[in-house]
Amino acid sequence: MKFRPCIDLHSGSVTQIVGSTLSDGSNASLATNFSSPLPASHYARMYRDSGLAGGHVIMLGPGNDAAAVAALAAYPGGLQVGGGVTAASAPLWLAQGASHVIVTSFVFKGGEVDYGNLGLLTGHPEVGKGRLVLDLSCRKLPASRVPAGADPDTYYVVTDRWQTYTSLAVTPASLRELAGHCAEFLVHGVENEGKRCGILDDLVELLASSPVPVTYAGGVAGMEDLERVKRLGGGRVDLTIGSALDIFGGGMSYEEVVRWHDKEQQEP
Repeated sequence: MKFRPCIDLHSGSVTQIVGSTLSDGSNASLATNFSSPLPASHYARMYRDSGLAGGHVIMLGPGNDAAAVAALAAYPGGLQVGGGVTAASAPLWLAQGASHVIVTSFVFKGGEVDYGNLGLLTGHPEVGKGRLVLDLSCRKLPASRVPAGADPDTYYVVTDRWQTYTSLAVTPASLRELAGHCAEFLVHGVENEGKRCGILDDLVELLASSPVPVTYAGGVAGMEDLERVKRLGGGRVDLTIGSALDIFGGGMSYEEVVRWHDKEQQEP
């Protein structure tokens, strides 16, 4: 199991938000846990110096390109990038130093998996399956929208800043199917994202069935959650932590998390 660091960008700043408050319209309803005076490149260098690879830069809305480029330049090959990535922009982000591109809305169009667009990415000589991460961030349906006879505990992939539900249920079968088209999955448990209220146990257990590496995000509150993810995920689910870390205004020691990660990598 690995700790995967993150840099979330909103309006050009490193920001930690409550995921369920994002919208496509006004920012009036956006709940922000932390906004850093430090540039994205500062965090990228920190992760580089800590020897943490496989983290991600997520651009939440417009106005983040310059900050993302600066972060990638500070840690070339060490960070993935996502947020509005398409088949046209993916090779450009890789050329800027991203190790992988993270894609959501371009592949999940009209509430369905657009295999045509997915093929544009996997068939691109500079992208391909090996440098593609699919974002399967998900939520359960509101009780009023659960079809009669359906399982209310099913998670569905959401797009458009986590506001639009797709018809894709996150299941062992769908993970197996999509794993044939990408290198990794990134999954935010949207309802718990940024709330420091604990992880979504059932989602972590589900993600352990993924045939490719998968990173879970959402709700981490303390060091005990690292051990919890390790146990529930059978050591196969990596973890990213945002708002809970002291570098983002939380109470968890970043240095302690790095030590936990380093010890984990040394275990047989």
